[in-house]
Amino acid sequence: MQQKKIAFCEKSVKIVSDYTTSSTHIMAEIDEKNENNVPGKYYVDTNCIACGLCMASAPDYFQEDDNGNSYVYNQPTDDEGVEACEAAVEDCPVNAIGNDGE
Repeated sequence: MQQKKIAFCEKSVKIVSDYTTSSTHIMAEIDEKNENNVPGKYYVDTNCIACGLCMASAPDYFQEDDNGNSYVYNQPTDDEGVEACEAAVEDCPVNAIGNDGE
């Protein structure tokens, strides 16, 4: 199935077109993590398009690096934080946020 997803942020509007999803859902690559991520379950990989959705969904956990890409600067320690980070995972238009880190 093909879907068109639109990512909105204050800085720009980026359109990710003809994004293909399938039963083998593609998620962030743990081997391609942004080097700024703190250790833990959540991370952003190098496929980030700097749309800012994760920072809007979970500002206590995601920040922007010098290149404008997001990374996890704080791992959640409670249910509310986990819920916010899971929302960011779901909202990411390019599946650049992982939740299978160590």
